[in-house]
This record gives sequence, C-alpha cells and structure tokens, in this order.
Amino acid sequence: MTSSFDTGGSSTTISARIRALAAEGLATAEIARRLGIRYQHAYKVLKVNDRPSVPAVSRKGPSAPSQTAKPPLPVSVLIDGGFALAGRWMMSPADELVVDLPLPKEVGVYAFVKDGIAHYVGVATMGISKRLYFYGRPGISQRTSQRLNKTLKAELAVAGSIKIYVAVPPDLEWNGLPVHGSAGLELGLIKKYDLPWNVRGAG
Repeated sequence: MTSSFDTGGSSTTISARIRALAAEGLATAEIARRLGIRYQHAYKVLKVNDRPSVPAVSRKGPSAPSQTAKPPLPVSVLIDGGFALAGRWMMSPADELVVDLPLPKEVGVYAFVKDGIAHYVGVATMGISKRLYFYGRPGISQRTSQRLNKTLKAELAVAGSIKIYVAVPPDLEWNGLPVHGSAGLELGLIKKYDLPWNVRGAG
C-alpha cells in the first residue's frame, strides 16, 4: 500500500507511520498488525516519542545518570509471588471477547500474560470475575475496559492466546489503620515493572 509516508521503507518512515496511526487512536497492537512489524518495535517508537526532551548536558561536570528503564514482568515472577493461572482470553464464534473458564469472585489482582510476559496488571475491587466481564462487554463510559477490549481483540487476531493470572492477597493493618492488600500489590507491580498495556504509571 502506498501512502504519503512511503519513502523506501526506511526506519524513519516506519516510525512516522507508527506515530501517525497512534495519533488516529489505534492501539499499539493494531498498529503493529497493520504495518506487519513486531509489537515491541511499535511500542518502543511510541514510548520514545512520549519522552520529554532532555536538556543539554552542563559542561561543569559529568551528566547525571539516566533513569533506568523498568524491567518486564515474567510470568515466573508472578507465580513465585503467589499468582495462579485462572483462564485464557478467547474469541467466541460471535467474535466476542470471553474467558474459557469461570473466574474467582473474590477481590484480587489480575495480570494479562502474552508469550510469558505480563502486559497488563489490574485490581478488581468488585471481584475478579465481575471486573473481567466488563472487558468482554464494556459499558459506554468504561474507557479502560473499551481500550483493553480493543487491545485484546487485536492481540488475539495474531497471538495464540492471552493468559489470565490472578492473586488474592489479604488485607493488612499499619499502626491500626486498614491497608488494602490488592490495591497495594497492583500499585507495587506497576511501579516496579514495565507493563505496556497499563496507561497509568507510578512515579
């Protein structure tokens, strides 16, 4: 397909096409599928594009070390931390997003895993089963559910499966005050690991 971006297929041209499609509101997985490139290629281009410009280095001394990129979250780390496989995302014959097994009803944390790496982590304060139901049938005002619905469908069009791992940590106390175990675990994982489908970061 010829477009105004085509200049011989250079890496600069591909990067421009990735940014243009992202500006149109396409998910990273859909951009990768359309351009026939790897997901990580599109993700890195968009991530670099979102970084703030770096000021010039002062000549008075050595530059400060750059912030270390967060590592990916392997499924082995989840399992070692108490997560368990609960099911897989699938497409139904009616092209709806469904889970192949009944999910726990407890409040907890869930992770979407592709190719052995967690791409998304969330907390289900209403219960895991109910929360994930809305990813398959998002309401008109549920922007996160709508976004993940599109992302998961695009990924399942090219990937074998997206696995769902869950954990149900206990609530705690600190100096007599209540601490929500699931919310704390979710935030801790987002803060420490690179989760490409999570829009919210943790500074």
